This record gives sequence, structure tokens and C-alpha cells, in this order.
Amino acid sequence: MSEIIRTEAIVLNKINFSESSLVVYLFTKHYGLVSVLIKGGRRAKSKFASIVDLLNHIQVIFYKKETRDIQILSSADLISHFPNIKSDLRLLKYGYAICELIKNNLIENEINDILFRGLVKILNLLENESEQPAVLFSRFLLFFIKEIGYDLNLESCYKCSKKFGQNEKPLPFFHDGFLCESCSLERGIKNNSELFNFLFCLKKRKNITLTDDKISEDGINFLINYLKNHLENFRGINSLNLF
Repeated sequence: MSEIIRTEAIVLNKINFSESSLVVYLFTKHYGLVSVLIKGGRRAKSKFASIVDLLNHIQVIFYKKETRDIQILSSADLISHFPNIKSDLRLLKYGYAICELIKNNLIENEINDILFRGLVKILNLLENESEQPAVLFSRFLLFFIKEIGYDLNLESCYKCSKKFGQNEKPLPFFHDGFLCESCSLERGIKNNSELFNFLFCLKKRKNITLTDDKISEDGINFLINYLKNHLENFRGINSLNLF
């Protein structure tokens, strides 16, 4: 017997299924990751074609049956379609990257209301360009890492656990964390205080205005490599290389 489900969702991806239908991957508020079938979704006259589009924030109704992996979509209404993101390649790259991160690294049907609300929030922030896009994406990436249980420690040395001093310049340690100056000297690691300061400001939710894109690029690369060290099947985010 099927259960009728009504929930909010963000469209993460969609693929062709048969000559006329689509399979759409949703991150829902109440049911986590869900795959739904849109019968006739590829047809020009489909009433869902424009509503169930990548990145869209929608309200959906679908028939959920525990014995099948793909549920059947019954209804969809648009909440927001983020036109500014979709018309700007700078923003679109990060929008796609956020969707890819969610789709590829969460377990299906695992509810995470905090992460769902964070996803909606970051898409709205990108839409309004409240900060530089790379900074916004970095904020979400750090938030995502914390929410899946791998919070980055920026308070103490990864090796000896000594608390960082006020004027200390911690150094990155193979994408696992940061070393104090004493431990970093033992390993011959070069100083990168700008990277630490960038990540520290992200974590403390401080305003960031960059004059050099390399700082945000280094921050994103560090966080991606940090995830690779903690998630066995994580291989990076291909969408960051699209544009």
C-alpha cells in the first residue's frame, strides 16, 4: 500500500527514464533524499517540466511505497526557482556544486532538517549575492562537514592537542587539521596563515571580503581534501570544474 507524502524539496538532479519519463532526485525536508518518477516528464506538454527543474525549491506530493526505490510523483508546486543563480555562471557553478555535494554524500531517506534548512538558506544567499559566491560556498561546505559529523577543529593542534595561542600561526596538516608552530617545525611545513584565518572567519561567522580569489580557492580545496580524508567514497565535486 502506498503512503501519500507532502513535503518541501530541492531538486538536485534529474535523468531521462524511458522515452517519455524522468527520474528526479530530491532532497526533502521530511524524508531526506528521495528519487521520484515523473511519468511523461519529458513531453513538451508535461505540467511538471518547468516546475521540477534543477535547483528549484518546490512543494511536492508523491506516493511512497517501501518496496520500491523510486517513488511516483503526483503533484509539484513552485516555491522559488532562483533566476539570478541560473542566469549567472559564477553563481550556477556553486549552485550545482552544492546539489552534487548533497546528492552524492547523504544516505537515502535519512532525515536532516537542519541540513535542509541550510540548503534553502544558502541558495537564497547565492540568489541575493549577500557575499562573494566563493565565500558563500565555503560557508556551506564547512557547515555540511559539521552536520555530517566531521567538524573541523581550529582551536587546538591536530598532533599534540595544545590550544592555539592568540598570536600563533597554525599550519595545515595534510588536510586533517592544523598544527601548532612547534609541531609544524618538526615536519617542515610552510606557513599559511591566510588559509587558517579564512577558515577561522568562516567558522566564527565573521564577515569576509576578499581581494584575492586564491584565498577562497585554497580554502575550498582544503575542505574538499579534508572531506576526502573522512568520507571513503568522496572523490571531489565535479561541478566546480564546469565553468
